[in-house]
Amino acid sequence: MNQDINLADVRAFVFVANLGSFTKAAQALNVSRSHVSRQIQSLEKSMKVSLIVRSTRTMKLTETGRRFLSACDGALYSIDLAVTKAVNEVEAVQGNIKVNCVGGVIGEELIAGKLVQFLQQHPDVTIELDFSSHRVDLLEDDFDLAIRMGSLPDASYVARHLRDVDMATLASNDYLMNNPKINHPRDLLNHRCLTGSVSKWKFKRSKSDEEYEVSILGGLKCKNGRVLVEGAKKGIGIIRVPTMYCVKELESGTLCSVMSNWHVPSVPLSVIYHKDRYQPRRLRECIEFLVNSMRV
Repeated sequence: MNQDINLADVRAFVFVANLGSFTKAAQALNVSRSHVSRQIQSLEKSMKVSLIVRSTRTMKLTETGRRFLSACDGALYSIDLAVTKAVNEVEAVQGNIKVNCVGGVIGEELIAGKLVQFLQQHPDVTIELDFSSHRVDLLEDDFDLAIRMGSLPDASYVARHLRDVDMATLASNDYLMNNPKINHPRDLLNHRCLTGSVSKWKFKRSKSDEEYEVSILGGLKCKNGRVLVEGAKKGIGIIRVPTMYCVKELESGTLCSVMSNWHVPSVPLSVIYHKDRYQPRRLRECIEFLVNSMRV
């Protein structure tokens, strides 16, 4: 479009031409008659053509005006249709949602289960669930939502807390019986550990504010929690995992806590998304569903 042409002026012309009256056009547009008159004058000046011939009693379109109206009617209808479609897309609970999530029990059971429940309530929504473990850039990687554990320093996104994940440092009875006793986190440097994506393990002394962090060099490194649990059950080392990964093992005593006086602080689990004032309703509904359904 010519940069000197104001779309609002074109719209005013279409209303005047179709309604046959400046007064009726002004009423339809909820502006004054003089305002509509100035819009038509501005449009004709910008185009350097005469579109409407008017007198004190009548008005009629010029030949150029009739051809211009014919072209504008279709164009403005397409614009109105596009606007309506965009508004409906934002307001309707429909369309696709791309979610990136941590894997293991948290992603494959907890989050996947909640998203299945959401789909049952909203059949016009589709979800793509991705378990790639790299720290994604929502914009660059084209994800709508990400589910992440831990602190989130990036202020360009919004993070909503879902729940706290209880953590534990564990080993098998065989491992603990056949290796030196562990009384302090620094003792872990003399033990074989199995690590995931976090190699700095932070501990807090029970009934105290004292904290201690130790850098772990693992004998096995894997970002899949199930692999770490299986390794610990086989007695090849010490792990730090969410307790929900090994409920049965803890209940049966297959895995045990390695220190009685030190514990691992709980880790927040959050849903992360873009700062968007006009977020599609399908995303708003999905976020609220996750937040509300995960409260424990």
